[in-house]
Amino acid sequence: MYDRRRVLRLGGTALAAGGVAGCSGPSSGEEEPPTGDQEPTIVAMTDDLKFEPQEVQISAGETVVWETTGSVAHSATAYEADLPENASYFASGDFETEAAAREAYPSGGSVATGETYSHTFETVGEFPYFCIPHESGMQGTVVVEG
Repeated sequence: MYDRRRVLRLGGTALAAGGVAGCSGPSSGEEEPPTGDQEPTIVAMTDDLKFEPQEVQISAGETVVWETTGSVAHSATAYEADLPENASYFASGDFETEAAAREAYPSGGSVATGETYSHTFETVGEFPYFCIPHESGMQGTVVVEG
């Protein structure tokens, strides 16, 4: 289980730091971690250039929170062509397409040390994603079950 107070603090830190760090601020696509009974699934983005865990399984309607835990900034960027049919696109920085996310990085979409990005998954299927600057080895998958 994840400590709810820490999740809420991280969410607040990400919102406050977004404008200060030059990252994208919160917008309609970025969501704060849930405050109800549902706890988000946390994925650490590490200095070892890994998503930990690399694959997570959640139910439709649940949230994943990516947190940069080391000193190296990362992104969580969906492979647009591999998303399930009718699924909404996701990327730190709130981009609507993979091309836009790639073009804007690092001035947009970078998740700095201690910052978070979250996304709620509504569509069942597999969601492959990657870190833009570390794509050759830093890839992960969110598996959403019905």
